Amino acid sequence: MSDQDLFPIGEDTTDSDAPVDILCLSHLRWDFVFQRPQHLMTRLGTRHRVFFVEEPRFENGPDRLQVTQVEDGVNVAVPVLAEWRRGTDEVLAVQRALLRRLMRGERVVDYVLWFLTPMALPLVRDLSPLAVVYDCMDELSAFAGAPPEMKTLETELLGRADLVTTGGRSLYEAKRDRHPNVHPFPSSIDVRHFARARGGCPEPGDQAGLARPRLGFAGVIDERMDLGLVGELAARRPDWQLVFLGPFAKIDPATFPRLPNVHLLGLKAYGELPDYLAGWDAGLLPFAHNDATRFISPTKTPEYLAAGLPVVATSIRDVVTPYGDSGLVRIADGVDAFEAAAAAALAEGRCARLGEVDALLGQGSWDQTAARMRALMLDSIAARRDCAGGGAAAAAGESP
Repeated sequence: MSDQDLFPIGEDTTDSDAPVDILCLSHLRWDFVFQRPQHLMTRLGTRHRVFFVEEPRFENGPDRLQVTQVEDGVNVAVPVLAEWRRGTDEVLAVQRALLRRLMRGERVVDYVLWFLTPMALPLVRDLSPLAVVYDCMDELSAFAGAPPEMKTLETELLGRADLVTTGGRSLYEAKRDRHPNVHPFPSSIDVRHFARARGGCPEPGDQAGLARPRLGFAGVIDERMDLGLVGELAARRPDWQLVFLGPFAKIDPATFPRLPNVHLLGLKAYGELPDYLAGWDAGLLPFAHNDATRFISPTKTPEYLAAGLPVVATSIRDVVTPYGDSGLVRIADGVDAFEAAAAAALAEGRCARLGEVDALLGQGSWDQTAARMRALMLDSIAARRDCAGGGAAAAAGESP
């Protein structure tokens, strides 16, 4: 069965002079935790049309592509496939057909393929982009439930990519010998957004009644978290309220420590986070040491700091450098050391070192990161055109 058989498209009326669009192929849902992809795509969407293509959902009903504009310039495209197709050989063909129908309908001609996951490669192998960008934000093959073919597909993607960017320094060091054009872009920060937490913010209703002190974590709760550390810390310090914001993923919520001073408040919108952080006395990064945390660069580190919180973390490499080395985050492994570091953080209090914090965070805003990555993307387009004999001038201007 061909894509054309599934969805007849008709005559191609695309405009060869269209500006550069971005097809971002994601393993994450747009409406999940607001993190690196959303930060980058909302900013790139001010200069390019972005189509954020998610993995399929399965529902009763006909195959369709659900397209929603979520920001100016950013459209989220979700393949919604008939439930009976789940697990069949036709899933990939239907996704291909839906994507190509979208491209024809939206006149997507000059475009960049922006990969967040190697698993999307079979969906677009036959396309002819201006350039291929692989934003390797995590070592996905090390996560629980990773498909066995992911490493093979990543090797193929690295062979096709014009530009590789990484979500942190340690991940950069792991990839730099595998591609000639790799650049590190650690987690960035919107300081203005989180700095609201330094002053008075309205207390969210589900947190207002909790006693103090409050030590919090905001992010995905999955196999990266040290559940033993969390449970022991809560048991040792029943006077401390441990607050967790975020969804569970790939672990059973029943395995999470359940004590009277452990409060699971669920997923919160990005816009609400400063209100919650304003009511905390310290930020926690209680990560385990395992394959899934070997290369992570937690976005929450700069967000906690921008909010004015003292921060305690286990010795995750991309937290130790630069935040631990600069003395802005207390690094502690093992429950004894972690408890002592948390007590010291509470004694220090909020907003104690804002001058040093702002000096460090000023070096890496999401605006700066998106602009630098865009410049590298345009350079990659120019290099391809130059190699093809078209010259670099066509990609050097501002029209893309």
